[in-house]
Amino acid sequence: MISGNDSSINKTDLARLIMETVPGKQITLAHIIASPDPILYRKLGLDPKVDYHNAAIGILCQTPYETAVITADIALKAAAIQLGFVDRFSGTLVVTGTISDVSMAWEKVLEYVKNTLGFTVCDITQA
Repeated sequence: MISGNDSSINKTDLARLIMETVPGKQITLAHIIASPDPILYRKLGLDPKVDYHNAAIGILCQTPYETAVITADIALKAAAIQLGFVDRFSGTLVVTGTISDVSMAWEKVLEYVKNTLGFTVCDITQA
């Protein structure tokens, strides 16, 4: 701990680091986890009754964070997916469904935000 009275510290040698997030209009992650291990569902608080062999978990990260509400709506209308988690304070959207449905949902979401809202979007990744 540095005391305000510590004369051995040269105050010009101290650096102050300030970190802040400046949200842009972007999708930074659109990932699909194909055939995830059942434990992943439980750890994420998702429905463990899902058919694990034909299932996928989709994760989307975006800014501004409130866009999660819009992308959740688009994803639900685009494919037969289930909403796992929507957070308008962190911009996180988690969905579950078949691999093809989650892929379709992400394709429609990225198309909409890019073409209609003018977002910068990433590629869809899959593991």
